[in-house]
Amino acid sequence: MVPNRELAADLGGCYRELSTSRENAMSITTTLTPIVEGSFVALITPMNADGSVDFGGFRTLLEFQEANGTSAVLIMGSTGEVSMLSQEERHQIVIETLRFRREAGMQYWYGCTGPHTAGTIDYVRHAAAAGADGAIIAAPSYISTSNADIVEYCLEVADAANIPIGFYNNPPRVGTDLGVADILRLAEHPNIAVLKESTTRVGQIAQLCAARPDLALMCCCSPNLGLVVPLMALGGHGTANMTGNILPREMATISTPWRNDGDAMACREAWLTNLAMLHFLYSVVNPVAVKTLMGALGLPAGPLRRPLRPLDAAALKTGMTIASELGLLARYDYSARPLVSI
Repeated sequence: MVPNRELAADLGGCYRELSTSRENAMSITTTLTPIVEGSFVALITPMNADGSVDFGGFRTLLEFQEANGTSAVLIMGSTGEVSMLSQEERHQIVIETLRFRREAGMQYWYGCTGPHTAGTIDYVRHAAAAGADGAIIAAPSYISTSNADIVEYCLEVADAANIPIGFYNNPPRVGTDLGVADILRLAEHPNIAVLKESTTRVGQIAQLCAARPDLALMCCCSPNLGLVVPLMALGGHGTANMTGNILPREMATISTPWRNDGDAMACREAWLTNLAMLHFLYSVVNPVAVKTLMGALGLPAGPLRRPLRPLDAAALKTGMTIASELGLLARYDYSARPLVSI
């Protein structure tokens, strides 16, 4: 563990190139380049018919994402059914998927939240030893402890890490909701590099953008939360999204930081054009809709882990109609299957 957080080791210069100290970094925030920007896709975990992990399917999905403009993938986030994977499966997924990474290509990040602080540190260290680009953590589920406890948990994990850490502020899933002051406290740690915000508070993301922390500021792509367009308009760095499993190019456009009027107009057009699909994919608990639709479109997806169940045929037909109206089958060479739940 690093004894002094202000002197934590530079992570190979990969995202703090303009400064080696927190004090200096905070004085030149506007010139720092975030460790990741653009579309950060939370990937599904493809499975075989017997429920085992489909590593050939993982390779296909990872190559598909990289070919279509995705900047980084999160493997084993909530979209990846991580809470229903065994420790052995989680370790194996890290090892096997990193075999597919290309030098200087799309970044590979891994969901590393454990049931407690020590478990989370173990998952982060395993990912780091295997060569991961970074780890995303959230508050451990079910315990619903105080914000102060979760801030300290994040700092302890970051102290122990030698890869960049991202924090997922996801109150509906974990019962803990960090505010602006909490997040800015995390941003002071040189190993904490990404925020994924999943509240409904536009005011909070405005305060974070105004503070210009040394973080890649990203948000969930749910249209029900309503954060994407405000965050991008206020200077956000991208979206940490699951819709990119189906719409990778479109989410890359939506997630491009606004550097000119063209970026803003392209984001607006892509958001409004694809709004029906965004709402469809968030119509039931994630990843039920996205994984069922991916299977129907011919992508490697496989079954959901029980107790999750796929969409029924009527709901799936709605998603397929939207996909057809958007021209996705031709655009991505998807091959539609019969309209039955997968």
